Parts: sequence; structure tokens; C-alpha cells
Amino acid sequence: MEIREEQWGQVPLLHVVDEQHESSEMPVVVFFHGFTSAKEHNLHYAFNLAKNGIRVLLPEAHLHGVRAEELDEVQLSLRFWEIVLTSIEEAGFLRDELQDKGLLNSGRLAFAGTSMGGITTLGCLTAYPWVDCAAVMMGTPGFVKLAKGQMQQFENRGYKLPMGSDEVKSLFDTLGTFDLTKHPERLADRPVFFWHGKKDATVPFEPTWNFFNAEKAAYSSHPEDFVFMADPHAGHAVSRPGMLAAVGFLADHLNG
Repeated sequence: MEIREEQWGQVPLLHVVDEQHESSEMPVVVFFHGFTSAKEHNLHYAFNLAKNGIRVLLPEAHLHGVRAEELDEVQLSLRFWEIVLTSIEEAGFLRDELQDKGLLNSGRLAFAGTSMGGITTLGCLTAYPWVDCAAVMMGTPGFVKLAKGQMQQFENRGYKLPMGSDEVKSLFDTLGTFDLTKHPERLADRPVFFWHGKKDATVPFEPTWNFFNAEKAAYSSHPEDFVFMADPHAGHAVSRPGMLAAVGFLADHLNG
């Protein structure tokens, strides 16, 4: 197993591969980390994916890890959607780089992530028809609804939003273009795995569960492609069984 620290354009990343089986034909997973986390915090996913013959890229999100700036958590939270939208844009760049480097000869490419990374993954499904499959841990497809909830929570804590009404409307308009609840047809029958803890107080369980149930009829002839693993006891942390199930789903769909 090899872990390579690399810089692709503006994006620092970890490139993880089982060098004994490395080939330009290997499928690829790009795995996005969560808010206030960093790329190396998801190496357990990368290790298990690489054991299944998958090349894994772990990009560092904007304003995180080695890209961090001197921001406290409140300042960083105000830039949450800037971070997500930057990661969605950089996902397209990473795909182009994979092609230019001759590392996407199989054509099979998936996205996955935890929390903010799961949200980013759902935005990528909305934006990019070339994503083959996805695994979403603790993410939500309803960008606009989540943003409104975040703003309300921010104000309830006694803070004043540093945005005028026009800026807020512009943000909601932008987020609406990546909001899968507003564009469910963009799922386009692609395989998606969800994991979510029912006691999650950070990214609420119900909106994602409701979205899954609204869309699962489209997968009635192949339900194994649209899977929701709910953990009744978990909060905002993925269990080991959840991690292994996500890895297994991606491996089955990328290597099948």
C-alpha cells in the first residue's frame, strides 16, 4: 500500500494505491473529508478501497488542513458553502487531471465523503453526469434547506449574518443549482449508498431519509443500486460497519 502526497494544481491531496496491483485501468474514488477535518482523517476508507483494487484520491478542502487560514470555527462556518462549492468545482478539475495523467482509462469514477464531504458528493452528482456512483455518509441533498437552517441557527446563537438580503438570495439561487432535491432527475439511475445516524444533531437524518424514500421507486427494478443504511444509535460519526458497507458498495459497483 502506498500513500503519496501530491499537489494537483491548487489541490493538495493524498494518492492511495496498492502498488502491487496498480494499473491505469483501475477505477478511482475521490473521497471528500468533513468540516474542520483534513484529508488524512479518512485514510481508513482509502486503505480498504485500495485493498479492493481501487485508486483513491483524498483532496484537501479549501480552508482546511494544509490550506487552512487563521479563521476560528465561527468564521469558517460562515464560509461553509464557499468551501463546498469550491470542492465541487475542484472535482471537475481532478477528473480532468486523472484523464490527462492517463489514470482514468477504465472510465470508472466515483465520489464519496463524510458530512461536508457527503454534501459535496451530492452536489457533484447534481453537477456532473459522468460520476458513475457515490457513497454519502451523513450528507444531505437539500442545499437550500440546510443553508436556511444554518443561518437560523447562527442568528439564534446571537450572531448577525454578514450578508445583506440580496447576497442571501444570490447564495440560495446558486445553491439551488446544486440542490439534488430540486433536480432529482439528475440522479439518472446511478448507484448511490447512504449512511446516516438517526441521532445526528449536526446534519439532520430526516431530510436525507425522506429524499431516499421519495426517489427509491425509480430503482425498484435494481434496489441494490440505491441503498440507505440507517443506524438507530449513531450520532454524527460513521460506525465501522457503515464504513465497511460504503467501501463494499463502491467496490461492487466499480469492479463489477
